[in-house]
Amino acid sequence: MLQSLGFLPSLTVTAVVEGLILAFLIYQVVLLIRGAQATHFLAWVTLLAAFYFVAQWGGFATAEWLLANVFPYLVLATIIIFQTEIRRGLSKLARNPFRTRFSSFEARHVFEDILLAISRLSSQKIGALVVLERESALRTYTESGIPLEARLSYDLLVTVFQPRAPLHDGAVIIRRNKIIAAACFLPLSVNPIWGTQLGTRHRAAVGITEETDAVAIAVSEETGAVSLAVSGSIELDISIERLAERLGKIFGYPRPPSAPVPSHTIPIEESQPAGRIPRGGTA
Repeated sequence: MLQSLGFLPSLTVTAVVEGLILAFLIYQVVLLIRGAQATHFLAWVTLLAAFYFVAQWGGFATAEWLLANVFPYLVLATIIIFQTEIRRGLSKLARNPFRTRFSSFEARHVFEDILLAISRLSSQKIGALVVLERESALRTYTESGIPLEARLSYDLLVTVFQPRAPLHDGAVIIRRNKIIAAACFLPLSVNPIWGTQLGTRHRAAVGITEETDAVAIAVSEETGAVSLAVSGSIELDISIERLAERLGKIFGYPRPPSAPVPSHTIPIEESQPAGRIPRGGTA
């Protein structure tokens, strides 16, 4: 038994001190893993690496042996803990640099339809989840829903989320001026911060923005509150004016789309939403 442990460094006062120092450093790393603070975690891992080279240079056999056996597990832990950030970085590398952007004029009408629809759904307390694709392709998520490939319009967007509509469950994914798919399943955020604060719809809105660069708009069916999720964070209960301003900034248009006035009386069957100026018409 003792012969099988012959590869271990001899137990001396120096080895005990090395072990205590190393235990403290590893303890700090474990605390940061629990809190998932990326910057501090990487700083402590860097400190451990520096301590390893110092141990090699100074001949601290115990610390060198322990660190040599711990580092492979730290690398694996880093990949598991920061898989969302790694996946997001890889998705940025996979972006299509030749994808064309639609004009400001076209974008203004697209956002106008979206804002009008969100305003209507909010006023009627109809739950909704709208995802706007940016650079990262959302094909994985569109394939989980019902393909539409339909031109975006206020009427279609509001109709999809009607409680009795067959496509009202799940998310609508929009690419440029088209609704690509409806009733799509999205990944829920695994961030423990949102576990008790958000419902399933809002956690899905955060989840899709954690894994991609998409933008998600959620409407609560309980309160009608509008929320905007971007880059793994969410703004809760924002106004339509604030939503219009944020969309304008996120999508890089110098003049944000105008915020519509919500309608409470015009039935959905009418083809022209209240408060909207027909294209080419006058106020």
